Amino acid sequence: MAAAVRCRQYRHLPNFLLIIYYYSLSSLPPLSLSAPDSAEALLKFKQSLSNTKRLDSWVPNTPPCKAKEQWAGLVCNAGVVTGLRLAEMGLSGNIDVDALLQLDTLRTITLANNSFSGPIPPFNRIGPLKALYLSFNSFSGEIPSDFFSKMGSLKKLGLSGNKFSGKIPQSLTQVGTLMELRLEHNEFSGPIPPLEQKSLAKLDLSNNMLEGEIPLIMQRFGPSPFQGNEGLCGKPLDKECDDQLEAPQDESSSSGAGEPSAADDNNHKSSSSLKGWVIIGLIALLVAVTVISRSRQKEDKFDKLQKENLDDQVVQVRVPSSNVRKSMQQQESSVAATARNQLKGAGSTRKAAGTKGGGMGDLVVVNDERGVFGLADLMKAAAEVLGNGGLGSAYKAVMGNGVSVVVKRMRDMNKISKDEFDTEMRRLGGLRHPNILSPLAYHYRKDEKLLVSEYVSKGSLLYLLHGDRGISHAELNWSTRLKIIKGVANGMSFLHSEFASYQVPHGNLKSSNILLDSTYEPLLSDYAFYPLINNTQAVQALFASKSPETILYQQLTPKSDVYCLGIVILEIITGKFPSQYLSNQKGGTDVVQWVRSAVSEKRERELIDPEIASAKNSLPDVEKLLQIAAACTESNIDERIDMNEAIRRIEDIQV
Repeated sequence: MAAAVRCRQYRHLPNFLLIIYYYSLSSLPPLSLSAPDSAEALLKFKQSLSNTKRLDSWVPNTPPCKAKEQWAGLVCNAGVVTGLRLAEMGLSGNIDVDALLQLDTLRTITLANNSFSGPIPPFNRIGPLKALYLSFNSFSGEIPSDFFSKMGSLKKLGLSGNKFSGKIPQSLTQVGTLMELRLEHNEFSGPIPPLEQKSLAKLDLSNNMLEGEIPLIMQRFGPSPFQGNEGLCGKPLDKECDDQLEAPQDESSSSGAGEPSAADDNNHKSSSSLKGWVIIGLIALLVAVTVISRSRQKEDKFDKLQKENLDDQVVQVRVPSSNVRKSMQQQESSVAATARNQLKGAGSTRKAAGTKGGGMGDLVVVNDERGVFGLADLMKAAAEVLGNGGLGSAYKAVMGNGVSVVVKRMRDMNKISKDEFDTEMRRLGGLRHPNILSPLAYHYRKDEKLLVSEYVSKGSLLYLLHGDRGISHAELNWSTRLKIIKGVANGMSFLHSEFASYQVPHGNLKSSNILLDSTYEPLLSDYAFYPLINNTQAVQALFASKSPETILYQQLTPKSDVYCLGIVILEIITGKFPSQYLSNQKGGTDVVQWVRSAVSEKRERELIDPEIASAKNSLPDVEKLLQIAAACTESNIDERIDMNEAIRRIEDIQV
């Protein structure tokens, strides 16, 4: 009867379509395994694993995808298994890929942050796989060159934080659907294969042993994905390759004696644009003083930090040696003199310094609370290197009128238009809150962005906690630390209200971006940059990218800020430098794991910095903050508290 109705319903179709229609009703193969078959395959897969306590819900004679009783770690759609999400479960063993082949609807596999080892399992046999995340295990050895040749549907691949060696598989160039590739923190060597896929939007090859020239097609990703590979050269690392260094120079550009100086190189690069002298002089100044500062790092009082800590943070550094300071000043005067001479020549063609309609060659003031000034004022100022962070270099400048500012040369902002950039900067410049540092001015060029903000007297929280113990660290008593935590919470509350529509309102909260005024009131900086940063670099450049959901699933949310807040609280209470601040997490203390272990075993008092542990009647409140920090750094984003709840709990603690 039903067939007859359908026949009348479609009698207007041509006969060949009717034949196809009836064939489809009776002959379509099943789309997936039945529930018992998928359960059997999953149980077989489980048997190949060790330490499967977190998979206790995987029991025979129960449906894997039943609502409210779904097996742990499964992703189900319409009652069938489409993904395995088994991150951070302590799993190990020899993965049975044959069992997974029986799951014909399986499209994603996530085994990140477990304890698997040995060569990469033959996941390439699962042809329809779209996403594979094996990051932060102990997989090792070479991956066969043709490993990915039959994975034509693969969109996302995460192998970071393992011990893979040998060359990056050439077959990755054949995966036309590839959108994301993360191979950082391994031991890959040799040249980078040219990944020409237009679909590729996220890339990280940092901290390997790669060498050779970066393929031209991959220079669009900026420098971050290639850092930590000493053998790489070419753009966008601004490191010349050997063949370029040895190539004969054109007679018209040869100096005729010795190697070309930094100033000669800058003169050559800027010959096509007079405006470029302004920024080139500034860049040269930063490079010169940074090189000298780093050559004397042992004299800096960062005895508690490793070298890579300094490279990864924007830290306000005091250089105690008079010899170092004298050498820096000599270099500054030499390089700055070149820039000043060019400024004099260009002065008649530029608009007045500091005007709100300032041209491409000057500053645009967005906050005149510290007066009006221009780029020429900065070039005349005495400069001091502060550091090199994830978003760019920074230095302090004391201008002739006595105002001290911090100038940051920002990377990864090159794709945003001038109008868009101006709109965002004026919005940030108009912010007023006791715990927010608003920018004063900016300088815009297509390939360069400078942000100017007020210099804050006490420097960064990072420096005071870890940089000069015995001098300023002793001043951070319990009441001061609680004041800082509360101030940070107030600032975050404001930002999450003001930028509620942003994917991540702050995005870069860490102790180096918490500045302290003369009364230890904290001021948050480097916030709300997510819309300004190139999409391919945003996740890698911001500290929020260290949140578990971003590492595992490339998911940035307001709760990523909550994770960062938890790290800051733990850093303040324990006095330890968090390993999370380091790009490779080698060094420092894994404060998240430490607090998780101590809290579960009721050993909270072991976490407290001895310098505040003896504070009268402070222990109950310190322990409350530890509990809050533990809730903020919960790895499962669904179980992590939100920002409003974190702030409410912090405000309940009285000074």
